[in-house]
Amino acid sequence: MADPSARLLLLLSLLQVQRDWPGDLLADRLEVSLRTVRRDVDRLRGLGYRVEALRGPAGGYRLASGSALPPLLLDDDQAVAVALALAVAPASGADIAEAAVRALGTVRQVMPSRLRERVDAVEVSATPGGALADPAVLVAVSDAARRREVLRFEYGGRARPRRVEPHAVVARHGRWYLLAWDGEAADGAGDWRSFRVDRIAPRAPTRLAFTPRQVPGGDAVSFLAARFKGSAEEDAWPCVGTAVVGLAARRIAPFVDEHAEIEALDAERARVTLGSWSWPALAARFAGFGAVLQIEGPEALRDAAVDVAARLREAADRR
Repeated sequence: MADPSARLLLLLSLLQVQRDWPGDLLADRLEVSLRTVRRDVDRLRGLGYRVEALRGPAGGYRLASGSALPPLLLDDDQAVAVALALAVAPASGADIAEAAVRALGTVRQVMPSRLRERVDAVEVSATPGGALADPAVLVAVSDAARRREVLRFEYGGRARPRRVEPHAVVARHGRWYLLAWDGEAADGAGDWRSFRVDRIAPRAPTRLAFTPRQVPGGDAVSFLAARFKGSAEEDAWPCVGTAVVGLAARRIAPFVDEHAEIEALDAERARVTLGSWSWPALAARFAGFGAVLQIEGPEALRDAAVDVAARLREAADRR
């Protein structure tokens, strides 16, 4: 490769996609000598890239993190992905909207016109959530989880700080959550707990290491989703029932979640299967359609419907 600038960009691209590169393999890919590879590596170092030399018979190189952010080399798909991620960043639940807008402007300015057109073709209006997580807190909590270090923090205005074993930070529906093992939960026996990151105020690092536990089910995202459904481990509603609702299927569809099943019976009736965290809550969901109902089952749903109806009647009669 005759052009030194093009060769330098290719060398940087190769170092970014693979951790360790033997020197002779780099020379083959660049179609130059080992001496030229060494000279190009020195040029990258002069630009601020921290390229480490590897020991061994053939030697080699590794791109390491540095003390400052050098220029980045992105291919077309990576550049578009970064731009779109920055565009939707305000809806992420992290308090980074202003920084994301500035970063997007910087990335877009240096994009070739063909890439700007791809990004501009996607019109994004991202609305931040009501509770934004401080980026510094997100970093501190995530770092503790990565280092497997006990985290000490104040939560929700409580005077007494908590001490937990952080395992994962999960983004869900515009909010950030910490999934952790809390040794003080469940009467001191310990249990898995989730904490909203926007309510966490970290204390000084504890420097106390812990041995990671196995998250039930093996996946933090699925386990947290299950907890929000009131399920112990499986990402599914613990209470599921079916009823015939006196409404057209098209009128029901906008008001149920993606797990619901709707079967149109005729122009004015549909069989609906829903889930909820408890039987009374499920009975209330069906009642919320404000239509004639025929509960098909299970028996627990019928019993809950009778109980909820009695409670509502009592509440309405109370003066």
